[in-house]
Amino acid sequence: MQKNSKIILGIDPGTLMMGYGLILAEGQQMRLIEMNTLHVPARLDAYQRLELIYFTVQQLIFKFRPTDFAIEAPFFGKNVQSMLKLGRAQGVAIAAAMQSCIPVTEYAPRKIKQSITGNGNAGKEQVWKMLQQILQIRQEIDHLDASDALAVAICHHFQAQHPVSKEKKLNGWGDFIAKNPGRAR
Repeated sequence: MQKNSKIILGIDPGTLMMGYGLILAEGQQMRLIEMNTLHVPARLDAYQRLELIYFTVQQLIFKFRPTDFAIEAPFFGKNVQSMLKLGRAQGVAIAAAMQSCIPVTEYAPRKIKQSITGNGNAGKEQVWKMLQQILQIRQEIDHLDASDALAVAICHHFQAQHPVSKEKKLNGWGDFIAKNPGRAR
């Protein structure tokens, strides 16, 4: 692996289905390593499911040796119990990465969609079509949880390429123009 290359593991957490995607990023170039889903059997109790998620993430880390770990943040829906379960799944995945000393970054679903499609309200199918173009993927997938996880990994790469500077915090368009006179037309 080149000095400026990274392997990014993206996770779309879930208690019954967890998506994962891995990319190799070298400068501006990206290449798909693997994407898939873990189907967690519904017959397992909640703690057995969490254990399976934890060990699966550990196995992915052992097999692919990612340098970065990115995960989708749970979003607040109407069902608080669902969000709590999702948060637990996210927590055990994060714990597996932290145990391996891999930096963890969390992204909101809207941020991921915005990063991939330019639209924070994009649908899963639209995100998948953009991923196919970005990585020149010809295959189709059975579950969009895998493509969601891949989107998390690519979002992380894009954010690392163009980090937001804390010094350039702006207070409206007037402030932007004052701080960037060459960019105004």
